[in-house]
Amino acid sequence: MLRLAHISDPHLGPMPGLRAGDYFNKRVIGFLYWKSNRKRHMTDDWRNRLIEDLQGFNPGHIAVTGDVTNLALEDEFHRGREWLESLGAAEDVSVIPGNHDAYVRGAFRRSAETWAPFMIGDAAPSDKITFPYVRRRNGIALIGTSSGVAMPPFVAAGLFGAAQARRLKAVLSDPVLENDFKIVMIHHPPHAGATIALSALYGAARFRSVIESAGADLVLHGHTHLATVATIPGPRAPVPVIGVPAASNGTGARRPAARFNLFDIERAGDTRWTCHWTERGFDRETGELSTFRDRVSIASLMPRARSEDWTRPAPSVSPSAPQPAAIPQKEL
Repeated sequence: MLRLAHISDPHLGPMPGLRAGDYFNKRVIGFLYWKSNRKRHMTDDWRNRLIEDLQGFNPGHIAVTGDVTNLALEDEFHRGREWLESLGAAEDVSVIPGNHDAYVRGAFRRSAETWAPFMIGDAAPSDKITFPYVRRRNGIALIGTSSGVAMPPFVAAGLFGAAQARRLKAVLSDPVLENDFKIVMIHHPPHAGATIALSALYGAARFRSVIESAGADLVLHGHTHLATVATIPGPRAPVPVIGVPAASNGTGARRPAARFNLFDIERAGDTRWTCHWTERGFDRETGELSTFRDRVSIASLMPRARSEDWTRPAPSVSPSAPQPAAIPQKEL
C-alpha cells in the first residue's frame, strides 16, 4: 500500500526583491499582481499549518504539481529546494514545474537544475532532467510531465508538445508498467473547459489522446487553485482527473483555502487495485482544518464506469522488479 499526498501551487514567500533588469520583463507584472492581491491571501503561515497537518498522516510519497515559486527568481529556486527537502527525502517527494517556475526564458532550466533530485526518474542519469520521468513505488508508477514554459505577459498557459506526447505514450505503453497503477502528474488541467484560454494547456487534446490510447489510472494537476474532479476518456473507462487548491491560500480569497489530497492505493486480494481519496484543508468560513472527503473510493466517482471496469489486475511482479528501460528524451 502507498499513501500518496498531493499538494500544488505553494508559491513560496516572502517575495525576493527585483533586480534592475526584472523591471523590463514579465516579472514586473507578476510582482505588482502579487503585491496588490496574492500577498494578502497567500502566506507561509497557511502553508506551514497545512503541511504540518499533512505530515501527521504519514504519507509514503508526496507529489507537488508545480508553481513552487512566484516569479522564478534565483533566490526562489534555492528556497524551493530547501522547502522540498523539508517535505522529505528526494526519493519520497516528486515535483514537476508549473508556469511560475518557468516564468521567463531560461527559468525552466534553472528550476530543473536546482530541484533535480526531486524530478529525476528511477532509470534516468542523475545529471539529466527529462520529461516525462518515471518513479515506481510499490507497484505504483508516478509519471511526471512538464507543461511549464515561458509565455508572454498576461499569459499563464502551459504547453504539452508533440515530442513529449510521444514519450509519454511510450512510457504508458511500456510492458514493464503494464500492471502498475499509473499516476500522471501535470501542472495545467488537461480536461476541456478547465480554465480560460490565456491560462489553458496548449496541447491538452494531444495529452487526452495519449491517455485515451495508452491509458492511466489517475491524473493529478494544480494551476487553477480549485478543488476539482473531472474525467477524460481512457481505453476502457474514464480516467479521473483531480485538482487541488493552492497550498498557501488563506481564507477570504476568491478561491478555496489551502487543501491537500491523500490517496491510499493498494492491492485488493492480490487481483485488483483500490484507491481511496481523503481531502483535507481549511474551511473558508471558520479557518479551521476540516475533512472534505474521507476515504472516498475513486471508482465511485466515475459516472460511466463501474468499479470493476476502472480497477485493474494487480501486478504479478515484485516491487523490486526491473525498472523501465530509459527512453531517449529531450527537454521540453
